[in-house]
Amino acid sequence: MRIPECLALAAACALLAACASPSPNYDARFGEAVHRNVQAQVLQPEASQDPGVPLGLDGGAARDAVQRYRESFRNVAPPPPVIQIGVGR
Repeated sequence: MRIPECLALAAACALLAACASPSPNYDARFGEAVHRNVQAQVLQPEASQDPGVPLGLDGGAARDAVQRYRESFRNVAPPPPVIQIGVGR
């Protein structure tokens, strides 16, 4: 074989090797860790099955809390001045 034919054969082998899946075991379990972490953070998985009224804040108190929360982002105090001594020299 000549050099151009060898290079063409090597390029064809490289292209075919790129099509192979290197991680069939990883792909079969893709996202499993995220799903397990989400399930571990759920406090009460059966909560969606409960038709009862949740206990806690009434509507007015919850609305006021959300309004105060939103206002806290509108009325942000400016950051204090930063003193730079010997920086950038």
